[in-house]
Amino acid sequence: MNPYTAMLIPAVVSILGGVLAVFWHPTRHTRSLIQHFAAGVVLAALAVEVLPELGREHAPGWLLIGSFAMGSLLMYAMKLWSIRMEQAAEHAPASEQWNYGLLMATFIDIAVDGFIIGAGFAASHETGLILALGLSVELLFLGLSLVSETIKGWRVVLMTTLLGAVVLSSTLIGNYLLTGASNMTISAILAFGVSALLYLVTDELLVEAHEVEEKPVSTLWLFAGFMVFWSIQLMNT
Repeated sequence: MNPYTAMLIPAVVSILGGVLAVFWHPTRHTRSLIQHFAAGVVLAALAVEVLPELGREHAPGWLLIGSFAMGSLLMYAMKLWSIRMEQAAEHAPASEQWNYGLLMATFIDIAVDGFIIGAGFAASHETGLILALGLSVELLFLGLSLVSETIKGWRVVLMTTLLGAVVLSSTLIGNYLLTGASNMTISAILAFGVSALLYLVTDELLVEAHEVEEKPVSTLWLFAGFMVFWSIQLMNT
């Protein structure tokens, strides 16, 4: 697959997720199962491709640890910001329930994800494709989580289209800036990305998934997401 075609996948999937949200309104339990599946896919992308790629680059350990620590601090700051924005939205009048802070945090998160995809393509076509496919699962169902009293219907499609444009542009920027960069630079960006992906799994997907009463089958969906993604990678080797 052409690299630029592969880079389009997350953006297209993001738009499809918005269209899906217009016509499909899953129950909270169904959304929880989907989030478990998506978490398994992202974990598989980390375990199957990103961490092995870091090993193949043979970057110094101090560089990887430092980059991961910086990414962790950034994700922590975003978490604090999101909490403040949620509290502000709770006390706002019903007519002013547009949570601009949370939307901005979502756009920043997606921009970081896109830059990571671009770094993956700069490292190798396979790494970029794996990251693009893995994060596309998140984007597919992001539209479902954006639905609220003020953001619904075709407004969701507009939001996911904007998110698709952000992830595509940040992917292209990341790929442009890092193509031809040293192994140390790419490794640093990917190590930073590991923290962002772990945050996505533990503080977004699984936290939201556990807001409803969890059933034992949810665990199977987590493993299914991991197994499906790992199986695709194994079949292509």
